[in-house]
Amino acid sequence: MELAITMSDRETQLIQACLREERWAQKELYESSYGKMLGVCMRYSTCQEDARDILNEAFVKVFRYLSRYQIGTSLDAWIRRIMINTAIDFYRKEMRHRHEDIELVYNNPSENTDLMSSYSVKEILAVIQKLPPSYRAVFNLYAIEGYAHKEIADILNITESTSRSNLVKARSKLKEMLSHLYPQKSQSTNYEE
Repeated sequence: MELAITMSDRETQLIQACLREERWAQKELYESSYGKMLGVCMRYSTCQEDARDILNEAFVKVFRYLSRYQIGTSLDAWIRRIMINTAIDFYRKEMRHRHEDIELVYNNPSENTDLMSSYSVKEILAVIQKLPPSYRAVFNLYAIEGYAHKEIADILNITESTSRSNLVKARSKLKEMLSHLYPQKSQSTNYEE
């Protein structure tokens, strides 16, 4: 119990120092969150360079809006939300420069849900980063963040059917790319079907 109080006091002191724009505190907050938050940004970007850009832009927002953070709630969750929103903004900017045809595709119930379990996180992340931005954003928001299609539609300013379509296409592309990149694993997975 004493440890929890000490951690809360430490976090409160760190936040107050960040609000006073003390560089040591900003550096400590940045460095303590860097690894976890870079992982979040990597899921939404095509490369590590873009992920770092998103992360740094998001941290500018973290420090700008830190006064809005409610002490006592999860600081990591608050920072994570800013990372995700910044990644979505990045996606929107990227989409302004790209136009893709989106055709309606219905959910395929025969999809093998065990396919992903035979691959490492690193292998899956590498393939997710190769997805087109619209598929990647929907896949991350639905499969990883747990949003419903209605919420995704609102966040990305698309229709629910487009969200569903992009999820189906993302899963299909992931399966296809994984089987091409790692044929030995896809053969053992197909054998189990």
